[in-house]
Amino acid sequence: MDTAVVWFRDDLRVTDNPTLADAVNQATKVLPIYVYDPRRYGQTQYGTQKIGGFRAQFRHESLSDLRNSLQDLGGDLFVRSGHVEDVIPKLVREVDADAVFAQTKPATEELEREHLVRESLPSDVSLKRRWTHTLYHINDLPEEYHNINDTFTPWRKTVEQQSSVRDSIPAPKVVNTPRIDSGDLQSPTELDIEPQKIDNRTVLEFTGGETAAKRRLDKYFWEGDHLREYKQTRNGMLGANYSSKFSPWLAAGCISPRWIHGEIEKYENQRVSNEDTYWLVFELLWRDFFQFQFVKHGADFFMPGGIRNVDKPWKQDKQQFTQWKNGETGIPFIDANMRELNQTGYMSNRGRQNVASFLVDGLQIDWRWGAAYFEEQLVDYDVASNWGNWAYQAGVGNDSRDNYFNVLTQAERYDSDAEHIKTWIPELSELPAEYAHRPWDMTKEQQVTHNIELGIDYPRPMIDLEERYRSI
Repeated sequence: MDTAVVWFRDDLRVTDNPTLADAVNQATKVLPIYVYDPRRYGQTQYGTQKIGGFRAQFRHESLSDLRNSLQDLGGDLFVRSGHVEDVIPKLVREVDADAVFAQTKPATEELEREHLVRESLPSDVSLKRRWTHTLYHINDLPEEYHNINDTFTPWRKTVEQQSSVRDSIPAPKVVNTPRIDSGDLQSPTELDIEPQKIDNRTVLEFTGGETAAKRRLDKYFWEGDHLREYKQTRNGMLGANYSSKFSPWLAAGCISPRWIHGEIEKYENQRVSNEDTYWLVFELLWRDFFQFQFVKHGADFFMPGGIRNVDKPWKQDKQQFTQWKNGETGIPFIDANMRELNQTGYMSNRGRQNVASFLVDGLQIDWRWGAAYFEEQLVDYDVASNWGNWAYQAGVGNDSRDNYFNVLTQAERYDSDAEHIKTWIPELSELPAEYAHRPWDMTKEQQVTHNIELGIDYPRPMIDLEERYRSI
């Protein structure tokens, strides 16, 4: 064909991008386009923002890096604003394109817009979809997606035994684009999103883009040699290298799980192959699992009772929810993690599990409020991973927990010296670890000794958590 449009979505990379590669192989000219669709921004039904400052800045950096990469290949990234079903057909007609190549994802809103684009294209122009967001390709699963197991472990074992990971695809050598106005990238401010300044306590300064993603993998795998101990350290709370931190780049598609898998295999061949190196593949499989579950269950993931239609009496207490999201619960482990999220756009996996459990098990507040707040704040927000994990924690999703996380004992196990708590709650920084974890155990005299007054310098607990656990 003469000309193809490449619609970039959450696949902001040139390496291992079948959408781009196939278009370049099949067309003389390609027009890579990113659309600022106003429906991606603004407020959700829960009163939160669809995208906050951290992720907006990360995406802006990712788009800038993608444009640079395409320009290095002789092409460009074209940007436009408007509804995708209006913008893309208009471009198709402008350059007389023969086809549109696009990433497809299982998220409901993304699928809806994809269908709108297809319906709006001229009758002789096809939409060629490519599955690019997972480690295993959907066509390589042992079973049709609507028959896959809703429990992770049997699904994982079946996939590992009966499927294989496809090889990643190199970046095109040349991208030949039409000569039309490319348009200007829009900063978060131009999109009416308040930019966020990263706190210097952040575990890692996440810079968007494929270049930064590959640099991070190189530092974590090859320079730091950390993959050999990944499983042992992945539950850490502070520091850049207790886990891979690939999730922001995976979410935006700046790096593909297949490319990471290839680097893991290379590391195992050149350095060491052990349970730790496998465990990163295991985590990529968890990510895959939720993507495929969204294909199977779709919008049911957003229902109060989740995919299992569980009947739970969720509360709608806005005051308690506000205390939770602001890190003002009076439970230090919860507050430290929420303050870290609010100041950096990131939180450890261990922290996410505990703050979610506190909201849904401790406060019994509608789990969707928490999921929506994470959608706003997280730099690594991915619709399937976020909503799937929240549903799991709330007891309405896959492999759902029958038991709560005891956030008090979790804190003492995973932040034994209270270093994380003291980092994010400086008003508790002078306390011994036992009181940093449980400041309510201090007597009046001990509060005087440590120069802190509960209810003034730091909140009293909003609920008696131990009593709550006894009643569950």
